[in-house]
Amino acid sequence: MPRKSTRLTFAVLATGAGVFSMLQSLIAPALPTVQHALHTSQSTVTWVMTAYLLSASVFTPILGRVGDLIGKKRTLVGVLLAVLAGCLLAALAPNIGVLILARVVQGVGGALFPLSFGIIRDEFAPSRVPGSISNLSAVIAAGGGVGMVAAGPIVSALDYRWLFWIPVGIVAAATLIALRYVPESPDRAEGRVSWLGAVLLSGWLVALLLPLSQAGNWGWGSARVIGLFALAVALFAVWLCTEARSRSPLIDLRIMRLPAVWTTNLAALLFGAGMYAIWSFLPGFVQTPSTAGYGFGASVTASGLLMLPMLLAMFVSGVLSGRLEPRLGAKALLTAGAALGALALGFLALWHAEQWQVAFVAGVFGLGIGLAFASMANLIVGSVPPGQTGAATGMNANIRTIGGSIGAAVTSVLVTGRLQPSGLPLESGYTHGFTLLAVLCLGAALAALLVPVRRASRLPQPAAHQAPTAAPTPVR
Repeated sequence: MPRKSTRLTFAVLATGAGVFSMLQSLIAPALPTVQHALHTSQSTVTWVMTAYLLSASVFTPILGRVGDLIGKKRTLVGVLLAVLAGCLLAALAPNIGVLILARVVQGVGGALFPLSFGIIRDEFAPSRVPGSISNLSAVIAAGGGVGMVAAGPIVSALDYRWLFWIPVGIVAAATLIALRYVPESPDRAEGRVSWLGAVLLSGWLVALLLPLSQAGNWGWGSARVIGLFALAVALFAVWLCTEARSRSPLIDLRIMRLPAVWTTNLAALLFGAGMYAIWSFLPGFVQTPSTAGYGFGASVTASGLLMLPMLLAMFVSGVLSGRLEPRLGAKALLTAGAALGALALGFLALWHAEQWQVAFVAGVFGLGIGLAFASMANLIVGSVPPGQTGAATGMNANIRTIGGSIGAAVTSVLVTGRLQPSGLPLESGYTHGFTLLAVLCLGAALAALLVPVRRASRLPQPAAHQAPTAAPTPVR
């Protein structure tokens, strides 16, 4: 039963997760400004994004598991302090090296997602858990949109450093409120942190995501890219063997094999590919000068405003999904969200001659994001034992990020593969990219159809050396 104000607890969780989600996209439109201000190269400044991605991918599942073991509030406060330190360091960074380091520290905040979902499950009345998870998912999804929309006006009116000064104040207030009002979760997992599993997980994630994010600079056929992919495969195989034999695995592979979990993760991989790629490439499309035969020559601020319908739609559909989930089920909402994403991207490939068309399509895609985000979180939380909530939702977020990296990398190849004499991409590169992303979102919808309507009645039995965990809430 709730022991303190769940509204205040939710406000803290939403603030922390929303700020972290905003930090993912807030700096992207300002990278040219950062490059000029810190006197660095274009290839170097991209590490501001890459470092954040790699750090978040490593810390999200690991600290999600730590929260399951030692307490979610304690871990939440530690993560908020890390985000606060990272934002403060970034705001004061005298050079690009310090800024990249600050982004690594900020990436620790990726654990806010699984920790927040776990705290909601532990502290809120069972009848309120699905709706609260949907609302939090709406905030997380909208946070990325806020970053894209707000970056231009903030940089124009103030300075790029205010992209970090503003979060400093917000996160500091959230940390103080969390210390005072967020209760410590009563549910703890048995066991300890498998540091060997953590090192191996970190190794294969970095070896996979690093070449995906840097292949455009290094070359897809370069020794570094091929070598890192081979290393990722090898480390992944060793990690699987280690986790399967561990008495206290970092990620319980038996949980990952649950039908509702692996099908949701597959949908997350495919939908993440479409979602993150469109966030990366649609602003560039509308900023392309009309002399290229397409595009609108929009400024950073104007391109952000064209994404505003997506932001509003994400938040509205995310909140509505909490009301619809008890009637329609999370599976139906995930299928609908992915299908809307496929429909929007398909229209975008054919229908992008006017700015209002792009804005309309962005709004439709935003509806899909809001539904998909909320339903994925509810499916995972409702399908795993309480002691596995942090690790399982952390892996789901990571799989979505991996999908986004793959989608962005492949779309980049299509967009930049053939250039005009002016150096700008051909329109066909974008249309082919949007078509591919539509197909990936359609694949996510098909994967969502595989999600069981109701989970199996029994989870895999824990090994003799492990304490039994409570059965999860059935999901629809």
